[in-house]
Amino acid sequence: MNSRQRRGVVLLVISVLCAVAAFAGVLAVVGNARSQVGSKVTAYELTANIPAYASLGASDVRRISVPKRWLPDTAIRDLGDLQGKIAAVSLTKGSLLQSDMMAPRPELQAGQMELAIMIDAETGVAGKITPGARVDLFATFKGRRDQDPDISKLMVANAEVIDVGEIKAFDKNTDPERLSTQGVPITFALDVKDAQRIAYSESFAEHVRLALVAPGDTGTPAQSDRTYTLSGDATTGSAQ
Repeated sequence: MNSRQRRGVVLLVISVLCAVAAFAGVLAVVGNARSQVGSKVTAYELTANIPAYASLGASDVRRISVPKRWLPDTAIRDLGDLQGKIAAVSLTKGSLLQSDMMAPRPELQAGQMELAIMIDAETGVAGKITPGARVDLFATFKGRRDQDPDISKLMVANAEVIDVGEIKAFDKNTDPERLSTQGVPITFALDVKDAQRIAYSESFAEHVRLALVAPGDTGTPAQSDRTYTLSGDATTGSAQ
């Protein structure tokens, strides 16, 4: 073997050793990265924007793998945790789903039933009525005869709201006399008598309005304050 061949062999050996050293270095870096990242676990991220107080289900999320050490303790790792939950705030597509983003959906108590009605968006407490809120429901009625006064009545006091739907347009073909163009479906938890009062109001009242009750206020108005007429108010005012 001449000197040129020997130099070629030496260079080849050096190249192989460098390649082995580089490969070992890469393996060391990857191993170190894996040791720092640790094992991966299942989590879920939102696949769409979710409005506040809307129900959450498996179709709203997708499964992802996240390093366990980087996952917050509040992250949802089991789809069963979505059962009976609603969005506590407006949620953004792509967000990691966490328990503090959700709230339990209000449930019926013994002796209660669900009743849903459409409330005019213009006359409801727009954007402020949420599941768990309590409201007073007022209805206004035309006098039965021309000489009878128009009446406003508090039909149900302190009714619990258990669901609020999305704003939708009214079908003018089915209710051409309705002045409002949009409404919100609101579901209440009611006893039988209050359910009848609300159903009657929706069917026969000129307008139905909701008044939001302050949190923690469980009082109910006196019977004398549940009916209002303009003439009665004028009489009371003159007497004072």
